[in-house]
Amino acid sequence: MASKQSFEQIMTVLESYFEGLYQADSDILKPLFHADARYINTVAGDYMNYSMIEYFTIVRDRRSPATHGQLREDHIISLEFDGQNMGYAKLSMTMLGRKYLDYLTLIYSDNRWQIVSKVFSYKPI
Repeated sequence: MASKQSFEQIMTVLESYFEGLYQADSDILKPLFHADARYINTVAGDYMNYSMIEYFTIVRDRRSPATHGQLREDHIISLEFDGQNMGYAKLSMTMLGRKYLDYLTLIYSDNRWQIVSKVFSYKPI
């Protein structure tokens, strides 16, 4: 069972994650991800499996939902822990004409919680 402190730390990571995506700001996102993390899009015909260097380049080149004047629409569907060092978050967000479903795996490493994988899909809205 994870501690209240771990829960609060992961909630802070997730809030920063949502804000980083809304602002399309890789400087906000970079410290949230483990250096070995993967970015995987599962949508048929649009499959991607990127390193963090590749992913942050995509984010930097993207026009942000904030710039488009979109309201920030995101929420945490579930958050689970397996032991003291692994967490799993299911998230939903709407931005740039798509509804996203993200599955994030988090690990406790280097004295902090970090995202080690982002696997997601989307649907046009």
